[in-house]
Amino acid sequence: MDIEHLVFDKGPKRVGPFSHAVKAGDFIFITGQMPTLPDNPDVLISNDVEEQTHQVMKNLINVLEQCGSSLERVTFVRVYLVNFQDFDKVNKIYKSYFNEDKLPARTCIGVTGLAVGASVEIDLIAKQ
Repeated sequence: MDIEHLVFDKGPKRVGPFSHAVKAGDFIFITGQMPTLPDNPDVLISNDVEEQTHQVMKNLINVLEQCGSSLERVTFVRVYLVNFQDFDKVNKIYKSYFNEDKLPARTCIGVTGLAVGASVEIDLIAKQ
């Protein structure tokens, strides 16, 4: 199976040394996206977890589209939360991006911190 490392000039700016995505066979593994300004990976879009969640989802959509995929082809998602009291707020935003009849499998993980002081990060796996 061929493995392809994908980095996009038009993608969200990376906060670390990684590919935006890695394609392996028919699957695409999207690196966890942060809620940073589109042109500055060091600055959060906002301190509000709901605004951060929207920005993370927009960044994921951007990378998926550049990979030739979409949210409709997502098979698995991992959500990382610094504060689990934000769980309901994040879920409300998150589910608005998916068809309720075709939600991907998902894990939500509580963490003690995220890059650039973010409250939420999301990574995913999708079919090409």
